[in-house]
Amino acid sequence: MKILLTAINAKYIHSNLAVYSLQAYARRYADEIEIREYTINQTVDEILMDLYEEQPDVICFSCYLWNITYVELLLAELPKVLPEAKLWLGGPEVSWNAAEILEKYPMIQGIMYGEGEETFLELAEYFHGQEAENGQEKQLADIKGIAYRNLSGGATVNEPQEVLDLSTVPFVYENMDRFKNRIIYYESSRGCPFSCSYCLSSIDKSLRFREMELVKRELQFFIDHEVPQVKFVDRTFNCRHDHAMAVWSYIAEHDRGKTNFHFEVAADLLNEEEIRLIRSMRPGLIQLEIGVQSANERTIREIRRTMDIEKVRENVSRIKEKKNVHRHLDLIAGLPYENYGSFAASFDEVYRMRPEQLQLGFLKVLKGSLMHEKTKEYALLYQDRPPYEVLSTRWLSYGEIIHLKKVEEMVEVYYNSAQFANTMRELEKEFPSPFAMYESLASYYESEGLFGVSHSRITRYEILYRFISGSGVKNPEEYQGWLTLDLYLRDNVRNRPEFLGEDKVSKEEAAAFYRKEAQEHAYLREYDGYDGRQMRKMTHLEQFRGRLLLFDYRHRDPLTGDALVLDITGWQDADI
Repeated sequence: MKILLTAINAKYIHSNLAVYSLQAYARRYADEIEIREYTINQTVDEILMDLYEEQPDVICFSCYLWNITYVELLLAELPKVLPEAKLWLGGPEVSWNAAEILEKYPMIQGIMYGEGEETFLELAEYFHGQEAENGQEKQLADIKGIAYRNLSGGATVNEPQEVLDLSTVPFVYENMDRFKNRIIYYESSRGCPFSCSYCLSSIDKSLRFREMELVKRELQFFIDHEVPQVKFVDRTFNCRHDHAMAVWSYIAEHDRGKTNFHFEVAADLLNEEEIRLIRSMRPGLIQLEIGVQSANERTIREIRRTMDIEKVRENVSRIKEKKNVHRHLDLIAGLPYENYGSFAASFDEVYRMRPEQLQLGFLKVLKGSLMHEKTKEYALLYQDRPPYEVLSTRWLSYGEIIHLKKVEEMVEVYYNSAQFANTMRELEKEFPSPFAMYESLASYYESEGLFGVSHSRITRYEILYRFISGSGVKNPEEYQGWLTLDLYLRDNVRNRPEFLGEDKVSKEEAAAFYRKEAQEHAYLREYDGYDGRQMRKMTHLEQFRGRLLLFDYRHRDPLTGDALVLDITGWQDADI
């Protein structure tokens, strides 16, 4: 008996925690259960050939928004090349309407819905002819949490599986070789205490936590193995104060300076003790994803969220002060009672919190969610294909959605890249609001035919300068300096772009500085043993607003990646 647990991920760096958890929980059959992971960047033919060569008896697909289209294509072909293989589906994309999925895909035998570990174990027992509690051979009718095709060809949906003690799920990362160069996903709780109408996580109200001593041992494993990043998949990590404090205290106390931990939190739930601890952490130890979604109070009430926007603003600001935590804030376009102007106001509210990342998402109308039930009430139109993204609502037209998508692209390029931070901060002063600035930039891209073209980083700078020059600002030439600063913060660009103008640091001055620095190391103290030529390759000199700046590329900000900048004005007269 050979069972394949099959995952099709969005990217190679992702891993599918679900299939590894199923395999680990059914460990008595570990020798017969294999995991195959692919990506949506592979062709369907490539995946089909690989599955065929495995010659499995059972193939179980893990189904999500991003891969269901690929799974559907494979389901059409697999019975032709592997006619004896039993096909099973599981995951959120097929759990909400299992009977309909069975009717839609006659080639599949069944679906695991809901929490999967115990269900999959019992399914593996069924495949192996194990006995049920009544002493008879286990039948599909004996297994909770599945829908299957009965003898008449119709769908039978068994009762749900009991919720699992999360601490009974084995740790899946003992063998780190198979996760090399991949993001590690970790789960310390399941369920969600909130009832957001657009989210399927709110369906699972049985909020459970993994036993803390177990969590600490597993965190230590990640720290000891110097895993670059661990992403907690807990839906609202800080919904229980003692749990959050225990995890954050442990990683802070045992930090070795290598591992970054990612958490999804509700910022307004952070209390004084948590904020104090967060502010004390090593820069880059944790990053926080905060789903604001909207600053419109009526919208927040309508989608059944509980959020104090004033508290969000205050807590995000206090965390920002220490410059040690990457903060990722989310907005969703297409929510009820949020029109174009309201969304612009929400954008400005969140933008002024100065997150390191501002994600503009678009509502996904997930079948099984309360949002899906209210499509008529909201005049909500959405795409029939995954990810079922909003097209229009009673408050937002499709044309406005299109324009918001163009604004989103500008935010990704000129804000989230962190490559234009100083320029955009200054440019913001020239516009009525941050949203107006990105809206104007998007209009410029559209008028110049710049969308849909792959631009180099330098070209993005040139486009921004042209936009600034034609936007009516009083002194556009001043932005040459800000653009120069942003450019050299990231890279020691050897071929200076023409639009920046001539280098204001002469070759003679630069040569004199590096000769002196090679002897005295007044500024580059950690470059002992390097000659002037070598130091020049790893640093850059630039005149900026009457000051002489030295960019040190060996030392970078752990959050932004910017080079360390030293003001060396008057270096000739420095008292060494």
